[in-house]
Amino acid sequence: MVSRSASRNFAPAVAIPPGETIRENMKHLGMSQKELAIRLEMSQKHLSNIINGKEPITYETALRLEIVIGPKAQFWMNLETNYQLHKTRLERAEAQKRDLEMLRSIPYNDMSKLGWVEKTSDRMQRVSNLRRFFGVNSLGSIEASTNVLFRKHKHSRGISDMGVLAWVRKAELEGLSVEVEEFDRGKLKKLVPTFRRLTMKSPDEFYPETKQLCAECGVALVIVESLPRTYICGATIWRNNKAILALSVRGKRSDIFWFTFFHELAHLINHPKKVSAVSFEEDADQIACDYLIPEASYHEFVQKYDYTDKKKIKEYAHAIGIAPCILVGRLLHDKLIDYSSYSDMRPPFSVPR
Repeated sequence: MVSRSASRNFAPAVAIPPGETIRENMKHLGMSQKELAIRLEMSQKHLSNIINGKEPITYETALRLEIVIGPKAQFWMNLETNYQLHKTRLERAEAQKRDLEMLRSIPYNDMSKLGWVEKTSDRMQRVSNLRRFFGVNSLGSIEASTNVLFRKHKHSRGISDMGVLAWVRKAELEGLSVEVEEFDRGKLKKLVPTFRRLTMKSPDEFYPETKQLCAECGVALVIVESLPRTYICGATIWRNNKAILALSVRGKRSDIFWFTFFHELAHLINHPKKVSAVSFEEDADQIACDYLIPEASYHEFVQKYDYTDKKKIKEYAHAIGIAPCILVGRLLHDKLIDYSSYSDMRPPFSVPR
């Protein structure tokens, strides 16, 4: 014997449209669909859609059914309400199932360690927390809701795409909390020489000043801790007329901070807001190089000086008004010097508190 509570909790695997009840009544009355449509004063197509659950029973239709085949209009409205509710429950259950599958690709544990989401081992709670974090109704909407330009390590393999999107979302949330002026591309471009001079200062000095100058141009500068297997260095995110320049400072070196900063700056100054994430990456790399060390100056140093000499590197960098680590970073990128011998010329960078 089935208990009352079990009966109440029973839910069929499919949602049965109230049209099935209409069909049963037609059969009982010996009435064709064409005849019923005529009696209801509606097209056969409209009636067919109602019977097959493609269109809902409206208040008007319920009143017509009450008159033509009975019973009361409330009966038909209750059937329609229960059908729509059960259909929605089934759809949500299917969405939940898909979200639980997606959960495997999202680095929840790493995110919770950084305090981005609440720690929990309950998978359903994790899905709920991630929906709130990403601001989406279902996790399947995460990628489509992201519009961002980002720079990642060129030699990255086995990248966690969902980890990247989680990092981007955290950067967006951080950036939205920063108060900035209206975005001014011209003003930002004029500040390039100022940003360049700031490379000569220590992180405790240059970071707050850089952040303030960015805010005055309508740019929210934020630093977000990187997640494993994301290999992301920085990103440019647009929200209305507000630009968010986000950095992960992978490697925690000042030269990496500055090159990535100038790379994202190149996007903000030279590229349209709504472009794909890979459209202008090489272009931005080249512009960033030119902003920091003009091509002519760099070639002059390489051709006329001993670029392996640390003293010469420092002297030339100071002569052209940049930090020596920037020149070291360029030489390392071009594989003219090796990392191990020049690590002492690349000062560490940590976010000033």
